[in-house]
Amino acid sequence: MADALNTLALDTLFDKARTFNGWQDRPVTDAQLEDVYQRVRLGPTSANCCPARFFFVRSAEAKARLKPTLSSGNLEKTMTAPVTAIVAWDPKFYDRLPELFPHADARAWFTSSPALAEETAFRNSSLQAAYLITACRALGLDTGPMSGFDRGLVDAAFFADSGWKSNLLINIGYGDTSKVYTRLPRLDFSTACVIE
Repeated sequence: MADALNTLALDTLFDKARTFNGWQDRPVTDAQLEDVYQRVRLGPTSANCCPARFFFVRSAEAKARLKPTLSSGNLEKTMTAPVTAIVAWDPKFYDRLPELFPHADARAWFTSSPALAEETAFRNSSLQAAYLITACRALGLDTGPMSGFDRGLVDAAFFADSGWKSNLLINIGYGDTSKVYTRLPRLDFSTACVIE
């Protein structure tokens, strides 16, 4: 395995990385989004199920569809973000398992249990959302992940044909450092962790 990351890389990904609420007026290109996804797709998921689907909202028309789904606290920062990723999951992700996990008949694990399929898709799409945040940071982009939207409205506006289900939103761009909140406290190791 590779050596541990240096301090600059750790700062970029974790220690000095921030959630952004304001954005510089700088575009994010198709090539950048493709580059981000090339990293995201390599992250592990259970049985390599890869259930996440990413809808990158960038055009004025797509932003107009997204706007009425947002809570008031997320409206301005989302409308001014160069891109908003709707991280969704495909309820029929298991149809791709013969290709993605040829070692066993993993498709049958999920077709026989709709509850397991939904739980797996939601959990692993959340994991892939974290990869998206990390990949953006690694490639010089800032992010602002959030809830605070109406899932039913998002699904109706964007996924009526595909059947995908929204999980969370992630604003992507070049953050405006003048609109960053003071870093809030985090739980310390002894509060959040157990070693036995």
